[in-house]
Amino acid sequence: MKAARITLVTVAALVWSLPLLAAEQGATGVVTGINRLNGTIAIKRVQNGTVGAGASAAAEEFKVKDNAMIEEVHAGDRVTFSTADGSGAKTIIKLDRQ
Repeated sequence: MKAARITLVTVAALVWSLPLLAAEQGATGVVTGINRLNGTIAIKRVQNGTVGAGASAAAEEFKVKDNAMIEEVHAGDRVTFSTADGSGAKTIIKLDRQ
């Protein structure tokens, strides 16, 4: 009975922490487009000081947790952001303009 309780608590802790494991912290990019009506933002990721940093990558489109996050951001701004992977769509949970 004690082993079953320990197993149950461990499984519950892992399930509770899954959204935290799927979060990406501190990515950097340049805003390429904003759709304030849909609450989405397109960001092209930027890598500094790495091999292939000059290579062009396609912009990714993200949902934003709160539309107020994108009010002060404009296309061409360099940003740092954190994402969480929820319900099949990546959502920006933190957005800072540099």
